Amino acid sequence: MKVLISGTAAAPGWPAPGCGCASCGRLTPGRRRPTEVTLTGDSVRLPLTGPLPPGHRVSTGPDGLTLTTPGGERVLYAAPAASHDTPPPAPSPHPRDAPPPADRYGERGAERDPARAEDGPAVCDLVLIDVLDRPERLGDLRRRGVVGERTHVVAVDIDHRVPTEAELARRAALWGVRAVSDGTVLDTGEPVPGRPPRPRRTLLLGGARSGKSAEAELRLAGEPKVLYVATGPSGGGDAEWTRRVQAHRDRRPAHWGTAETTDLAGLLRTAEVPMLIDGLGTWVAAVFDECDAWSGGDGREAVTARCDELVAAWRQARAQVVAVSDEVGLGVVPATSSGRMFRDVLGRLNQRLALESEDVALVAAGRLLPLPI
Repeated sequence: MKVLISGTAAAPGWPAPGCGCASCGRLTPGRRRPTEVTLTGDSVRLPLTGPLPPGHRVSTGPDGLTLTTPGGERVLYAAPAASHDTPPPAPSPHPRDAPPPADRYGERGAERDPARAEDGPAVCDLVLIDVLDRPERLGDLRRRGVVGERTHVVAVDIDHRVPTEAELARRAALWGVRAVSDGTVLDTGEPVPGRPPRPRRTLLLGGARSGKSAEAELRLAGEPKVLYVATGPSGGGDAEWTRRVQAHRDRRPAHWGTAETTDLAGLLRTAEVPMLIDGLGTWVAAVFDECDAWSGGDGREAVTARCDELVAAWRQARAQVVAVSDEVGLGVVPATSSGRMFRDVLGRLNQRLALESEDVALVAAGRLLPLPI
């Protein structure tokens, strides 16, 4: 099946005419036109605007619109749940299970597939997805088998939710998505381009509210299975901390697993799926508590042993792991001896893990700064 991808942007294009945002200002007018995809052999266009030729079936559901050709090829148009005509001030939560509005897909006049509800998800030949709208949707499609090894995945409805073309390309590579240019002709019968190799161990450093946790989640958003490891306390009687913990839980994809533990070494030795550790600062604090080390003495030696164990397990990790840690060397010297001891332990741990990592980066104000060795 050959497909002409005439446009790849959200309405009214990227850059959006008259938009004053920095993303649109970086691009020349007309860079990407609104999404339009044509199945060249069948003269079917997506989004649908009228009746389908005989033999085609279409259905809508939580994943989007699925088109089945007379030859049995399946195309999923996973459009956004709502249009994005203006850049939002900050990412907002989306209902995970609510079906998108039917008219968003232009299905009026199309023939419905009465058997779709009983069929359940099936692997698609082509998926056209607004990957900027909750990229974890792609991971869920992989988990449920809608996207397989031979599925071509193309980014559509692109707009100023991403700051630059270079950042779009970076995210597409992380997620295993093709960010093609307008006018691309794609043949679904050809092999799917291989994903670039992913670093096994990634360490992301940053200060408070730097965006390091969001970057870590972004790294693994396209994976079908992820284990999120929360190392901090659940909140107890601290209402403000409880709200922070809940905000992190709400932001995670529903299909991710969660482990709340300080046994990082044990998980690293046994994990078989990608793992996100958030974060090492709270882990060190918890280990200080467990070892009764805040006053020094024998507890300090126990903390050192736990750090040695973690570094050894990190070095031998078999599954992909992304860890978040606090960069503690940019602030003032702590006023207490326990604060200085904590800073020293975490700073040395960061150095040791960075030495054993294929990818290390600093996140500042939401900007990613790779740290070459």
